[in-house]
Amino acid sequence: MQLKETQKALNAFGKYVVQQARTNLTKGKKNSTKSLYNSLEYDVQEMEGLIRMFFKMDDYGEFQDKGVSGVKKKYNTPYSYTTKMPPTSSLDKWIVRKGLKGIRDEKGRFIKRKSLQYLIARSIYTKGIKPSLFFTKPFNKAFSNLDKALETAYSKDLENNID
Repeated sequence: MQLKETQKALNAFGKYVVQQARTNLTKGKKNSTKSLYNSLEYDVQEMEGLIRMFFKMDDYGEFQDKGVSGVKKKYNTPYSYTTKMPPTSSLDKWIVRKGLKGIRDEKGRFIKRKSLQYLIARSIYTKGIKPSLFFTKPFNKAFSNLDKALETAYSKDLENNID
């Protein structure tokens, strides 16, 4: 049995979720490298009358979406910093992309990049990463209407296969 209409409905669902998630990344200013933006995709597969759907993104996308609790500030998330800070080396390119140079301390002295990396890492460790829900919100919104779309599509597939 071919499920062309059902596949169309799932493709429309996937396309909407990815497009809205990308929009949320851009609007939320979480798109500095475009790596996460470009990694967002979906796949619909039909095998022996079964349809499977997958969403894919870079690993760190889940941390951006669900957030990470810090040592002092807690978020409703399964992830948290408990024993060690995030690596400072990963912040170097981010600091350059964001144009954070010429930062001064309270005495007017320039802060070295290594010190700035440490200060940002310590802030992330204590305060955490606020959940952005860039993926969760569009997924839940589209998922609430998916059952009606699939019901209609599957009934069309049944009619087409009976003929």
